[in-house]
Amino acid sequence: MVLLVGLSAVGAGMVGCGGKSAAPPRPGPGCAHIDPSVTCSVLFLGNSYTAVNDLPTVFRKLATSGGFAVSTKAIDPGGTTLQEHLDDPEMSATLTGSTWNVVVMQDQSEIPSVESLRQGEMYPAVRALVSGIREARAEPLLFETWAHSQGWPENGLLTYDQMQAAINQGYLSIGKELDVATAPVGSAWSLALGERMGALLWSDDGSHPTTMGTYLAACVFYATIFGRSPRGLSYHADLSAAEAAQLQRIASQAA
Repeated sequence: MVLLVGLSAVGAGMVGCGGKSAAPPRPGPGCAHIDPSVTCSVLFLGNSYTAVNDLPTVFRKLATSGGFAVSTKAIDPGGTTLQEHLDDPEMSATLTGSTWNVVVMQDQSEIPSVESLRQGEMYPAVRALVSGIREARAEPLLFETWAHSQGWPENGLLTYDQMQAAINQGYLSIGKELDVATAPVGSAWSLALGERMGALLWSDDGSHPTTMGTYLAACVFYATIFGRSPRGLSYHADLSAAEAAQLQRIASQAA
């Protein structure tokens, strides 16, 4: 296993319920307390849910339209789990080789929805990553993803709603344990579905996002990291002004 700033996964296990790592986290949800003229650096650790439509770049352009200086980098090969990120020398070198304000953690899309996979794979990796991120003086942030449009019937999650509730629980439980904030992207998707936008958010595979889905996620990250509503931002990707405004409103409600 790759060592993270002198901490292994065993050392990270010292971060228990209500516990803290040796280095205290940065104050606030991410970049809410820095001067807008100072660059907010965000590292995304994810997979295709982050890579499709280039979520980090959409977030950066959105933030720039809000008057913030932002730089982003992503390590997001398709299907990558947080355990695989933990074991990746490139990730370790990237984390320790630059100064980051926020490090986003996004697990493989199905793992957070199954209790045995959370306990056996996701949670040990998150605990170790959070220790390494805090040791690097950055703020960890969990990326609560969206469910498959048809759920995951093979594992007893027969509907979107069932799978989304399980994913939310998976991220929020470990976030509460480690005192780590969560970007509620999945919750924003649920609100959008309540406005009959479901067919516009998923691509044909019922899993990956369309441009609208990625834009909604970027708006949630803007609200979470900067502590400000994305409503009224001028960057709309390739969406109409009306579509962007609707997604900005939904993200502000979720976050």
